[in-house]
Amino acid sequence: MSLLPPIGAEIPCSMLAVNSPLKIRNSLVTVDFRGGIKHRVDVNPNDPMNSVRLRTVRFKMSAAMTDETGNGGGGVTIEQNDVDADPKSLLKVTQTFPPKFEIITVLDFTMTIEQSGNGDEPLVLTTKDPAKLIGTLTQYPPKGDLYQLQSPVDLIDLENPGIVVATIQKLPVKIGGL
Repeated sequence: MSLLPPIGAEIPCSMLAVNSPLKIRNSLVTVDFRGGIKHRVDVNPNDPMNSVRLRTVRFKMSAAMTDETGNGGGGVTIEQNDVDADPKSLLKVTQTFPPKFEIITVLDFTMTIEQSGNGDEPLVLTTKDPAKLIGTLTQYPPKGDLYQLQSPVDLIDLENPGIVVATIQKLPVKIGGL
């Protein structure tokens, strides 16, 4: 019996990232992201016996922001840019008994920042390079396992791609089945 999920399966998981530092221009805020992700399992032609590709078919997380006084200060939403046409995410069996997996989730996304009270249009940014979340699992789908960003994620305004407007410095994400 294979430890890997069946090809074609769609696997939804909840996501929670508490105390995530987010730098927006010169301000540092800490937010709690909540949301989910859904992967469709594809064949990995490079290693079909020990791994599968994961195509992201849905990804969205959001967080409320507060100002210095603790009042509502708007919100942040991160959402998948487009359908994952070329899946780069990977689930790999690293040990059969007891089962251990390595998962690398590769995400391109748009971040929308809405700051209440200032009357400005929402700030819409996109990843400069894809985010990579890495986790070590004892089962798949995960049940509350912790994923970490491989490196900080810079976000840019497409009209000025040379300027980093925001950075997700850490994103400790607990991922579990829905």
